[in-house]
Amino acid sequence: MLEKSNPDEMQSYLSDASNLAGGHAARVVFPETAEEAAGVLREASAAGIAVTVSGAGTGVVGGRVPFGGIVLATDKLNRIGEIVADEGGGRGTVEAGVTLADFRREVESRGLLYPPDPTEWSCYMGGTVVTNASGARTFKYGATRRYIRRLKIALATGDLLSLARGEVFADAGGRLRIPLGAGRAINAQLPAYRMPQTRKHAAGYYVEPGMDALDLFIGSEGTLGVVVEIEAALLPKPEGVLSGVVFFTDEEKLLAFVRAARAASLDTRAGNVPGELDARALEFFDAEALNFLREKYPSIPADAQGAIFFEQETTEATEERLMDAWLALLERHDAALDASWFATDERDQVRLRDFRHALPVLVNEWIARHGQRKVSTDMSVPDEAFAAMLRFYQDTLRASGLQYVIFGHIGDNHVHVNILPRDQAQAATAREIYGRFIARAVATGGTISAEHGVGKIKRDYLRALYGDEHLRQMAALKRAFDPACILGRGNIFGEEYF
Repeated sequence: MLEKSNPDEMQSYLSDASNLAGGHAARVVFPETAEEAAGVLREASAAGIAVTVSGAGTGVVGGRVPFGGIVLATDKLNRIGEIVADEGGGRGTVEAGVTLADFRREVESRGLLYPPDPTEWSCYMGGTVVTNASGARTFKYGATRRYIRRLKIALATGDLLSLARGEVFADAGGRLRIPLGAGRAINAQLPAYRMPQTRKHAAGYYVEPGMDALDLFIGSEGTLGVVVEIEAALLPKPEGVLSGVVFFTDEEKLLAFVRAARAASLDTRAGNVPGELDARALEFFDAEALNFLREKYPSIPADAQGAIFFEQETTEATEERLMDAWLALLERHDAALDASWFATDERDQVRLRDFRHALPVLVNEWIARHGQRKVSTDMSVPDEAFAAMLRFYQDTLRASGLQYVIFGHIGDNHVHVNILPRDQAQAATAREIYGRFIARAVATGGTISAEHGVGKIKRDYLRALYGDEHLRQMAALKRAFDPACILGRGNIFGEEYF
């Protein structure tokens, strides 16, 4: 098994996309099999050495940044196993260190679809599982959890657990008993909190009455075990896709359009109007975001106050009818149709997806020029609270005088507010405003993190969501799987809970 202890060789494993500073470790180990990963954890538990799991480093909450101990890198667990098509779709087996892009390429070459669609396709599959990754297509397909059929997990005790969906469930009292073989088992008590009733939620352990034990590991951020192998459910690849970037000169009409498109899509899925409008993505860009994008896309209308990117799956038989239906809905809400962009072929769709992904790149370039770090939200709220939450974001930021952009997954009431400070004084103001946004989201029944997780950066905000008692219950659950508390120290909750 490869190990690295030279500081220069280890440097790229001591950080992630959060830019959290100060990461350090004694060495990085690269297991090539599940058994090697389990052996590393067994030895670390016996010695009380902290272990930070390293994926591709695309996370933005500091979960991959170690503060002591060793790093277990999943890079060498990079084999794609069997991909099987069946009548309803299929299934695929993959190790944790395979990139999402490589897995999708193999799946799609067989006429299948793996729906989870986070923005950064260079992420590792193991990372997508432990963060319950989501993205634009989550509006139709849901997050990663929905597609996980089985996991192989290396536990901190050195045990290898293979757990399939439908095998183990919590009892009526929230107790889990997970067999390990030879008469041994893990006995754990689920926390007593109720998760926010939002479309997306990625903050803390998943808890639900009578829940499947598999769901506990999905979204656990590397604190309960190391995912080494995944079996995922696959769907048939859509025949065609209609997409558009549609501009509005009035934000209220844009929001009314989103509500109508969401309602129509949910009606279609419920079988009320089969074959009609069914957006798989509804993405928002506010006026400030469009100002940023004009640097690269000067054809954006000068009077546009916002834009929506949407996608709808089609067949040859439905494409024309669905295009007409979308145009009619947009016309009813006074969209700037003549200035908007639509695509049905792959080349033009790539251009629209490039538009959607260009904004984060431009924002990061701006931040780099000013030598600061953006302050970015990841909150989601219930349907009825979203319009007021968006106004609260905008009114607060306009009053502050800070530069900002708002964009993201409006179909799920989940937009990212990127506050862009120019200096240290503005950075302090931005962090204070972020705290006000957190308090407002929690007060409306929302979540502090819809897709990025908690990691090290957001753990204080998790206390605002659940409170100390529930965090202690979460810590007790972790100890059931990791008695020496070696895994992911500092992620989700601080060491004071142990």
